[in-house]
Amino acid sequence: MTTIKALLHGHDANSPAIGAPGRGWLSYGDLRALADKVAGQLHKAGVGRGDRVAIVLPNGPEMATAFVTVAQAATTAPLNPAYREDEYAFYLDDLKAKAIVLAEGYDGPALAAAHRAGLTVLRLASDPAQPAGSFDLRPEGGGGTCDTSEPQADDVALILHTSGTTSRPKIVPLLQTNVAASAGNIARSLDLTPADRCLNVMPLFHIHGLVAAVTASLSAGASIWCAPGFDALKFFGWLADAKPTWYTAVPTMHQAILSRAGRNKDIIEAARLRFLRSSSASLPAQVMKELEETFDAPVVEAYGMTEASHQMCCNPLPRGAQKPGSVGVEAGPLVRTAHEVEDRLVEGTGEVVISGPNVTPGYEGNPDANAKSFFEADGRRWFRTGDQGAFDEDGYLHLTGRLKEIINRGGEKVSPLEVDGVLMEHPAIAQCVTFALPHPKLGEEVAAAVVLREGMEATEREIRDFAAARVADFKVPRKVVILDEIPKGATGKLQRIGLAEKLGLVEGAA
Repeated sequence: MTTIKALLHGHDANSPAIGAPGRGWLSYGDLRALADKVAGQLHKAGVGRGDRVAIVLPNGPEMATAFVTVAQAATTAPLNPAYREDEYAFYLDDLKAKAIVLAEGYDGPALAAAHRAGLTVLRLASDPAQPAGSFDLRPEGGGGTCDTSEPQADDVALILHTSGTTSRPKIVPLLQTNVAASAGNIARSLDLTPADRCLNVMPLFHIHGLVAAVTASLSAGASIWCAPGFDALKFFGWLADAKPTWYTAVPTMHQAILSRAGRNKDIIEAARLRFLRSSSASLPAQVMKELEETFDAPVVEAYGMTEASHQMCCNPLPRGAQKPGSVGVEAGPLVRTAHEVEDRLVEGTGEVVISGPNVTPGYEGNPDANAKSFFEADGRRWFRTGDQGAFDEDGYLHLTGRLKEIINRGGEKVSPLEVDGVLMEHPAIAQCVTFALPHPKLGEEVAAAVVLREGMEATEREIRDFAAARVADFKVPRKVVILDEIPKGATGKLQRIGLAEKLGLVEGAA
């Protein structure tokens, strides 16, 4: 399978593909027909192969089917619906978008930015009485000529931006073959079959939801039930309604689900979850164990990133093959460790590098970033992930952390993930994130933000003493901030870089 269109073929036309709360199921036959209809509507609007189409839609079945269908005729560029007008203006210009898909009746900042850029506006009209994910595209203006041929394996299917924590976001083009290869890798890792159903709570402007939940499921002929975003209060109702065999989420979502599990035991017992999946950030070992005990199902932690079309490593099935604290074994591309400066592979701890058909050919319009991120060794082209880690004797990868997040305390290197793991052992701590605090003499000090379990108490001194009994002095957080909630990024990930500034800790760091 080398294109997204090829992924959809060969599955039973009557089998369910896309579902949603209160909606009928869209079958595989319906989905294939929708793709043909959308291609015709795009071509009529003057949009075709090679043209870039931004998609700004709320989470739900139409976002899933818009991505899958538009990608069979043009190049998709999903954008976060929470952006402001200037952010949309930047991304639409950076992407060189030709058109934008917006919901019928939408009159927000994305429309204003699209008008400023002179884009063709494609209105997505859906009827709640129709099967989930059904829609029509109605162009406002547009027309003209376009390439109406089908995208091929080496055409760009999906364009995403890196998060750009410290610099301008980089454009990541993912080819049809990249997305198809990754979907196949994930489906094989999870042993997906047409009998499986994913409950999707991940945002669908993000690679995790787009590829792991939606595209991997479709590659296996399985079904996806698309929730309108993540809501811990509604999750268990969705679990009862959707009857999924699995769901995938980031660690903060899993922790929010666990916080409400006690009052939903009946639903959990009735659920038929075959496994749970976690990705996009490190899952604390304690959370993996608590999830497995709560849901009586294996918890599969995977390791992914945008440049790899998501998955690189995955904890294998069956139950008992998972290692808490590890992101699993090689699961698709070749995964190795390399010297952090020199262009060579190394044994032991190093920068994690990958090579394979799911890896982007390179950042767009950014030769400097490509020169830093790619190198040749052992007859292959390797991509530097920016993560540090090492494989154990069983071939499981254990991450130390992002290289740029490793805390350099006067020359002593501290892994924030290691400190997280220690703090999560404290009985009163429900969530934590260790981060760098600027220091006038040492350069950086260790700090941590924690959220306490409901009904439990702990002081900063008690938490620091707890850590001091378990790690070397230089790893003990100098500052512990106890919060009701830790700030998160758009996809629910905890962000270490810049957290000291967000929490107002930089001024008094001396």
